[in-house]
Amino acid sequence: MKFALLGYGRMGKAIEQIALERGHNIVCKVDKNLNEGKLQEADVAINFSIPDAAVENINRALNQEVPVVCGTTGWLDAYHRVTQNAHNNNTAFLYSSNFSIGVNLFFKLNKVLAQMMLPHKEYIVSIEEKHHIHKLDAPSGTAITLAEGIIENSDLNKWSISKETKDSVFIQSLREGEIPGIHSIKYKSLIDEIKIEHKARNREGFAVGAVIAAEWIVGKKGIFKMDDLLNL
Repeated sequence: MKFALLGYGRMGKAIEQIALERGHNIVCKVDKNLNEGKLQEADVAINFSIPDAAVENINRALNQEVPVVCGTTGWLDAYHRVTQNAHNNNTAFLYSSNFSIGVNLFFKLNKVLAQMMLPHKEYIVSIEEKHHIHKLDAPSGTAITLAEGIIENSDLNKWSISKETKDSVFIQSLREGEIPGIHSIKYKSLIDEIKIEHKARNREGFAVGAVIAAEWIVGKKGIFKMDDLLNL
């Protein structure tokens, strides 16, 4: 397949390496000071640009009927506009806050645990996420997805970065060194606590998942999530 890389930072380069190893060609690269190749020649585009460039990059591909897989977070106020554009151009769009196969299984586990904990009001739930110091958004998109999964399966109604907010899932964000990503869900009572955690060892898992999603979406029409790819 012919890939376009919209965003050519560390994730874009990791995706390029995996794509080439899997026999694909890179026909377009776009970044702040880079514009190589022709986007319209691509079978699929993968967007890992900075949040400020995401919507423009995505719509540029969709307008040329190139399906898009997007892993950039921090732009979701324009999600409806982007998905409508995909429909208007009769192509496909897949967004995920995290393309790691393990993280997407973790999303499912998180929802199941929230359902199990719903009758047990003595437990207070919180999320902690740790990432490298270069990450621009906080909380992470993955942490927000985890919080939304808890909210959907509990009597809480929002997430918050303040511990003092009632009826919410507290998210604590930490930025340290070169950590690829650690996400923990904790249910704490006066007598014990339950904790589940996903720890990324490197960025390869994210890159592999993004390439698999790009391979999967070619030829499809509509709006998709990783749940569709993984049949969750």
